[in-house]
Amino acid sequence: MNSELQKPVIGFSCGDINGIGIELIIRSLHDNRILEICTPVIFASNKSINFYRKSLPDINFSYTSCKDFQRLNTKQVNVFNCWEEEVSITPGQLNETGGKYALISLQKATEALKEGKISALVTAPIHKKNIYSEQFKYTGHTPYLKDIFGVKDVAMLMVAENLRVGLVTEHVSIANIAKNITNENIISKLHIINNSLQKDFGIIKPLIAVLGLNPHAGDGGLIGQEEDEIIKPAIREAKQQMMVFGPYSADSFFARGQYQRFDAVLAMYHDQGLIPFKSLAIGEGVNYTAGLPVVRTSPDHGTAFDIAGKGKADHHSFLVSIYEAIDIVRRRNGFEEMRKNPLKKLSAKLFANITDDKMEE
Repeated sequence: MNSELQKPVIGFSCGDINGIGIELIIRSLHDNRILEICTPVIFASNKSINFYRKSLPDINFSYTSCKDFQRLNTKQVNVFNCWEEEVSITPGQLNETGGKYALISLQKATEALKEGKISALVTAPIHKKNIYSEQFKYTGHTPYLKDIFGVKDVAMLMVAENLRVGLVTEHVSIANIAKNITNENIISKLHIINNSLQKDFGIIKPLIAVLGLNPHAGDGGLIGQEEDEIIKPAIREAKQQMMVFGPYSADSFFARGQYQRFDAVLAMYHDQGLIPFKSLAIGEGVNYTAGLPVVRTSPDHGTAFDIAGKGKADHHSFLVSIYEAIDIVRRRNGFEEMRKNPLKKLSAKLFANITDDKMEE
């Protein structure tokens, strides 16, 4: 097969057009070497791309307009025009326009992903309050994609070279966290993460750590009952099908480097997992939606209105998100091939047995 046809087609939603999304896309795709490993398609408009291209005079960025996925230019960045009208772009301002066109871009990109016209989707940051509307009653990309693809549950999995952190609860207020920590929710997230580690990251026998909810993981029931009544029973049940350990006290778990012994960590709530993740990932974090039949990644930051349009945005996390999306597409293809070929599957299992005693320290 022609190598050009083997390259994955990676789609990009532009995010809030008044944020740093389009700048990140331009910075990440201006180096033509990216075209050696994928065919990029930006879901936005020529005019919006040109607006931000002018604010980056030191970057030589070229593209071709596209209206037909059968005629993608595999040797250039493609822009799929989602709207033709004149749009007032006001970098750094939170307004209805930014949310409206962020949603149009996301809808068009998701449609292409669902129809198999693109291999994966990298989403630029949206402003959750700004995009919220009658057409988008979600707290972010993750629940939206869960709904669009009709899956029972997904997991927000933060990914870096040295760490993977999943969440039981995502964008839930502190006051409502405990009521969402249930046996069913924990087990569901563990299954999704375990399957994703195998299929999307090529780890045959993943080791997963589970954090407690309360300080010191409840301290034997002195500081809350959730560990004894909910989390430990969920871990015992999950152990019948996967290698899962805990619950660990969240503060000492990260401070002592225990996360290095595991392939992923399941945190109970947003800040419990994301504060240590962002501290340890050092600008290389990727938000991956595990549990979808498709591949979606995103940088681990927001719209950054304070620096939008000033040419100051750091695109490193966005670039890593592109690489991760490409790698996951390839790993998934390899996983499916392994499932079809019993000899490859047996070889992988034999290799995995070498690390069986990893947790017997």
